[in-house]
Amino acid sequence: MLQRTFGTTFRQTGRRIVASAPRATSTSLIRRSPGSTPSPATAISNVSFRRFYATKPESEPVQSSTAKVDAEAESELSEVEKRIQELETSLASKEKDIADLKDKYLRQVADFRNLQETTKREVQNSKDYAIQKFARDLLDSVDNLERALANVPEEQRTQEQESETDRALISLYDGVRMTQQVLEHTLKHHGLEKIDPIGEKFDPHRHEATFEVAQPDKEPGTVFFVQQTGFTLNNRVLRAAKVGVVKEE
Repeated sequence: MLQRTFGTTFRQTGRRIVASAPRATSTSLIRRSPGSTPSPATAISNVSFRRFYATKPESEPVQSSTAKVDAEAESELSEVEKRIQELETSLASKEKDIADLKDKYLRQVADFRNLQETTKREVQNSKDYAIQKFARDLLDSVDNLERALANVPEEQRTQEQESETDRALISLYDGVRMTQQVLEHTLKHHGLEKIDPIGEKFDPHRHEATFEVAQPDKEPGTVFFVQQTGFTLNNRVLRAAKVGVVKEE
């Protein structure tokens, strides 16, 4: 009723509502003299009329906006998935590289340990067999001492000799025997030992058979005679003993 009374109309076409400028009416343009009192009709007619208009309505529909947001989300998601795939590929490549490096490292460690063991063994062998050539050359002197002692008959060594010559021979024999004992003790101190195979089974790694003879009272394959003494250097055969072996009948 007030709207009809004041002649005000409202028009709403959108979300926002704005007021238009007031329009002048013929009644409002009538001049009043000073001191005059306006009548009620004139007062009512002097009320300004305003008309409200809506701003520009939203032209983009809600569905198109939602579709755009979904498209952007899908694009961002695809980029994230692509990045994740790239990181997974890079991680797999790095893991493969790490496995290869670990394998190479273990191989290098194994090779180094083998080299250490080989070097240690070679150094020990060098210490143990450094005198091998010297000891082999010295065996001829040992053989000559044995031959010299073997050339003195046992009867002359055991019986009391009255002649000056026999006593000199016994003294020479004792001196050579003492020299042989000292030499053998020195060689044994440096790892050089005699091989005395009398009564042992023939061993092709330590013995060299020069002849075979059948002997009924002895077991076949047994060493019964030593033609040349053998020697070992730190448990390694330096020279095999030349022996005679019992032949099987």
